[in-house]
Amino acid sequence: MLGIIITVLIGILGGIAVGLQAPIAGSMSQRVGGAASSFIVHLSGTIFSAILLAMRGGEQIGQWRTLPWYMLVSGGLGLVLYLTLSHTMPRLGATSAVTLIIIGQLLIGMIIDQFGLFGFPFRSVDSWRIAAAVLLVAGGYLMVR
Repeated sequence: MLGIIITVLIGILGGIAVGLQAPIAGSMSQRVGGAASSFIVHLSGTIFSAILLAMRGGEQIGQWRTLPWYMLVSGGLGLVLYLTLSHTMPRLGATSAVTLIIIGQLLIGMIIDQFGLFGFPFRSVDSWRIAAAVLLVAGGYLMVR
């Protein structure tokens, strides 16, 4: 049970990080542009990742050549995120923009679970999960309107 609680708290911490990063990146993109903002964020992420990687003894970085192509280009999804934020933040505000991002994450997560994509275990989308998604989308509608 303690393991589940810690995992949930780590998940919430990740949500807080996205919730903080989104408005910061949106504000930065208003000053320097969406692509420039993405470059700055990814450059700083690269630096912090390199430090963490060095502290962890390199992990299995040498195996990068064995990764499928879609894993090697997944950083491009970060560019999509930042361009999305630079468009939605000034028009809808931070809360609505983050809500839409969370809805998108939920929907793609359900698809990944339903089909067991990217090596994740299959977890069927049942009526409870559909009801939860409908409630979240309804909440997103109320937040954006």
